[in-house]
Formats: sequence, structure tokens, C-alpha cells
Amino acid sequence: MNTLTLNTPSRLLPLLGAVLLSACAAVGPDYERPATPLPAQYSAATPAADAVPAISSTWWTLFGDATLNGLVEAARRNNTDLQAAVARVEQAEALLREADALRWPSLGLSGGASRQRTSDLSAAGNGGTFNTFQLAATTGFEIDFWGRLRRASEAARAQALATDHAREVVWQTVSGLVAQGYFSLRMLDEQIALSRDTLASREESLRLLRLRLQGGAAARLEVDQAEAERAEAALQLRELQRQRDLAQSQLALLTGQPGLQVAAGAVRDLPLPPTPPAGLPSALLERRPDVRQAEALLASANAQIGVARAAMYPSISLTGAFGGQSAELSDLLKSGARIWSLGLGLDLPIFDAGRRRAQVAQAEARQRESLAAYQGAVQSAFRDVGDALTNLDAARAAQADVEMAAQASERALQTAKQRYDAGYSAYLELLDAQRSANSTRLRVLDNRRAQLAATVDLFKALGGGWTPPEVAAAAH
Repeated sequence: MNTLTLNTPSRLLPLLGAVLLSACAAVGPDYERPATPLPAQYSAATPAADAVPAISSTWWTLFGDATLNGLVEAARRNNTDLQAAVARVEQAEALLREADALRWPSLGLSGGASRQRTSDLSAAGNGGTFNTFQLAATTGFEIDFWGRLRRASEAARAQALATDHAREVVWQTVSGLVAQGYFSLRMLDEQIALSRDTLASREESLRLLRLRLQGGAAARLEVDQAEAERAEAALQLRELQRQRDLAQSQLALLTGQPGLQVAAGAVRDLPLPPTPPAGLPSALLERRPDVRQAEALLASANAQIGVARAAMYPSISLTGAFGGQSAELSDLLKSGARIWSLGLGLDLPIFDAGRRRAQVAQAEARQRESLAAYQGAVQSAFRDVGDALTNLDAARAAQADVEMAAQASERALQTAKQRYDAGYSAYLELLDAQRSANSTRLRVLDNRRAQLAATVDLFKALGGGWTPPEVAAAAH
């Protein structure tokens, strides 16, 4: 760096003013949100203007379950992934403060004391021993003529915003996993209760068949079949209990509560939240934290192009010092000991074998990569919402069929019992009816869980829940 020192501050002030007036426009492209061609809605039907759903950040409360609410709040406090995400946000905010601080002059205080002896044989011939004391306030300031510091601050601000959205992504993921795990736990509770009833029924049937075998009214084959069915029911119960223990352990990990014990409940007791109106606007995707994160990263990469381009231009800095210097410490603050300096530094790149141009090309390529990532995030978000709506509609449409199948299998089971007791059919027919009834009962529970799971997927896909228009209006 070449430094030009001026003898008087009055000569520097006009130059400084001219430079500051010139430093108004930052090099590099200004950020503009890219166009993302998507359908305006998720269906042909268009909702009324007052039917556009409002997003709820606490969507899990719409299920009306106090235990679920407590688990989600525990995850907010204790989940280690979320705590790490919060720490990353704090790091990004500190980096932003650091980038902003570079745009302001730095102030410092330097001081020193030395004792030295010069040679008697020097050209001056005035050797001797003397002290030197010095104290000075110093300052340095880079004039952001090309906007390098402004672009760096812009990039850091966008990066901090992206990190905050990333924290929200982690939170939405964790809360979704807690809700899904809780619904699975509740379904397993009902399946376990159903399997216990089935096992008790199979044990009673086996007991009666053994009595009938002793009386000669039943065949050994029927007893063997009943024993096999009882063992199968016992194995099914043990497997369901194992799955419940694993589901509870997963909830304990997500909520940061080792040894968590969740009391048994019923999945059918959980209400289904209100469904969104037809023609859900795709503009809701802008609220998704992962989409916002991708856009913030794109804005940061866009600003980094300006940082790289500004490095190709001269950098100008100002330095200054004001203080005192004396041979005696008691004279350090006297007017005669006063020293000062003002400096103008210029760093002008002349030849670097294309290094700075390569850095600009890298920044531009990273911006294109971020653009593709942003467009991909929007498209993935649109697909996620569409898939969640499809799954929710399918589960809702199947509800009537699975309930009808369960009712029909129950009637068939009763008929099979009557026919077997009357001696009109073999025990194998009764076993088939029992298997069918048990299967349809489980299917009813699974379809209920599927509806709840699809609702959670839709909440996450939209970046939150929705509130019916009348509820949203009442809230305001």
C-alpha cells in the first residue's frame, strides 16, 4: 500500500469531502426476487376473497390435545437440534454486527515508553542516553467508495435472515415429528387395547374348544387352529407393545425428556382440524421458512457479487493519530509535546493474473447455484402441498369405506359365530371371520391416523396451519 502523508489537515478535507460525495452507488447487481412460474392455486375452484386461510404458527393446538401441546412446548425448550439452530442464529447475528462495524471508523489508543542510547561514533556525533514517552489516539477508516463494505453488510444481513429461517425449518420439522410420533403412539394404544381384547377372545375360544374336545364335540384340528390363533394374537400384542415403547422413546428424544412416560389414549379422541378451502392460493408458499431461507441465501449470494467486483477497484483508506511525545513523562501532555498525523492510503490492483476476475466468476456461479436452489425449493414446496392435499383427500374419502367394512365384518363375525354354534359351519369359517373383523378394526384406526398425519404434512407444507375465516375475523 502506498501512503501519502499531508502536512496539514486543511489539504485533506476537500479531498475527503469529494470522495465521500462520490461514494454513493455500490457496484454489483441489486437483488430482485426471481419469477417462479407456478399455478396460482391448487385447484380450479377459486375461494372468495374472505376465504383465504390465515396461517397459525401454533398449528398443533388445533388438535385440542393438552398432552400434545405439552410435548411440543417441551421440544421447544429442550430439543438439542433446535438449541443448535438457535446458536447458529446467534452466530449469524454476531457476524452481521461485525460486518456493520467495518463501515465505521475504528478508534484506538496507543502508548509506549522506551530508554535507549545512541552511539558516540555516529555521523551526528551526539551519542547519549535518553527516554522517549508517547501517547496517541489513532483512527482508521476505509472509504466505501465502490460499496464493498455495504455489499458485505447486505450479504451478512441476508445470511443472518437465512439462518433465522433455517431455525424455523428445524422447529417446524421437530414439531411435526412430535405430532406424528404422538399420533402413532395414540394409534398403537388403541391397537394394543384391541389386540388385548382379541387375545382374551381367542383364549376363551380355545378354552371352550378344549372342553368340547374332551366331550367329543370338537375335533383336534379345531383345537390346534385355535391354539395357533391365540399364539398369533399374543405375538401381535407383543409386537405392538414393542412399537409403542420405541415410539415413546422417540418422543422422549425429540422433547429432551429421557425416561418420558405418556399415558395411554385413543387416536379417535383427537379432533380433525378444519380443512382449507378449495382453490388454496399457491402464494402461501412464500410463508414457508425453507422457501424464505432459500431466497435469503440467494440475496446473500447476489450481494457477494458486488463484494467481488469491488475488489477489482482501488481501495481508499484514511488514517490519523493525535497525541504527545516527550523525553519526560511529566511533559507528555504539554502543548509542546503534541504530535499528529493524517494519512490517505490507496491500494490499486494492477496485475494479479486474473485472480480477482476469477473471484467474480465464482461469486456469479454461486449466485446461479442459489437461484436454482431457490426455484427448486419453491417447486418442492408446491409439490409438498399438493401431495399433502392428495393424501388428506384420499384418507377422508376412505373413512366411510373403512367404517362400512368394519361394520360389515362385525356382522359377518356374529353370523359366523351363530353358524358355528349351531353346527352349520366349520371352525375355519369362524376363524376367517375373526381375522377379517380384526383387520378392519385396525384399518379404521390406521385411516384415522393417516388423516391426522396428512393434516400435519399440510401444516408443515404451508409453513404453518390455517384458521377458518370466521375465527380469524373474530381474533381481530
